[in-house]
This record gives sequence, structure tokens and C-alpha cells, in this order.
Amino acid sequence: MDYYTHPPPDTTVIAADELGPVMPRTFAPPAAWSPDGHRPKAPLTYSRGPDKTWIYGGLRIGDGRAVTCCAPSRNSAHWQAFLARLEQANPTGTIAVITDNLSSHSSLATRAWLAGHPRIEQVFIPKGACWLNLQEAWWRIFRRHALAGQTFADPSEIATATEVATAQLNAHAKPWVWGRPPPRPRPRRRRFTYLL
Repeated sequence: MDYYTHPPPDTTVIAADELGPVMPRTFAPPAAWSPDGHRPKAPLTYSRGPDKTWIYGGLRIGDGRAVTCCAPSRNSAHWQAFLARLEQANPTGTIAVITDNLSSHSSLATRAWLAGHPRIEQVFIPKGACWLNLQEAWWRIFRRHALAGQTFADPSEIATATEVATAQLNAHAKPWVWGRPPPRPRPRRRRFTYLL
């Protein structure tokens, strides 16, 4: 993608996508040993709440900083609210948002909203090529920091975990580079010659 390697002048390139649904889930406390020293045979109880949360995220390729927010559903209104948040986080220049072909990204309401915000330009990746969106790689790191092994009682705890993990990842952000870095040169190995 040329936007990753050669962005247009005065353009901020942001890879954006949704993660989810993330659902509040609770686990029963682990079973303890019984007084007589035997492990109790307790059934595993696991439940998911009825609430779902979608996490919207945008990765700024130039410096590796991300903007995230949570929403109860994935639709045009929440996508537009997320784009407004991206516009606030990047006050100058054109914003090129690289995203997939979800219907809420190209709906009539979204196109009407974009007409009133000319700084934002959506760049759609080809269908079936989600690996072209660098936000997918950032989600993998985000899941490890915010969601892995966590128990959430309600959507507000998911939103708190999202804010904390985003702040931690932004504190150590580095520019994202498209493609593999060149391999490091191997140190020369000593060659021993054995003479008989």
C-alpha cells in the first residue's frame, strides 16, 4: 500500500478497525482443597453477560500512537463518532483512514457525514485482504495488554481496561513500518583449520 510507504504530503495515515464483540464475562473462583485433603470435583461455571462492547481503534502509522473508544454496537453512528475523535486527535492536515469495506463505513449516513468533514479521506482495502490493515497487528498487542485473562463485570470495566492499555501502549509507541525489516548481518564465524 502506497499510503504506508509513501504517504501524500501533509497527510496523516491512520489504520482503523473495530474489535469485538467483547463481552463481560465472569468466572467462578477456583476450587480449593477440601479439609480432608482431596480435590473437590466442582463443575466449571462460566457465564457471559448480555452486554456486548465493540472497541474502535485507529493506529497513526507515523508515530505508532493509537486512539480507541468503546461503543455498545457497530453501526454508522458510532463509526462517525470515532472518526470525529480521530479528527480531534489530529488537528492539522488531511487524515487518510485506511479501513475495510464494512457497510457502516460506506453507508449513506457516513458519506453525508464525511461531506461535512473534508479533511477525512477513507481508503478502503480490497475485500478479503484484512492483513493489509496494520490495525489488525496492533489489535494483537492490545488484546495481550487489555483483555487476556481478564474478568469484566460490565462494559464500563472493558472501557477502563481499553483506556489504560491504550495509554500504556502510547507511552512506548514507535513508528510502524510496512514490510519486514532487513535481516541483521550474521557475525563472521571463526574458521578453524585442523591440519594432521
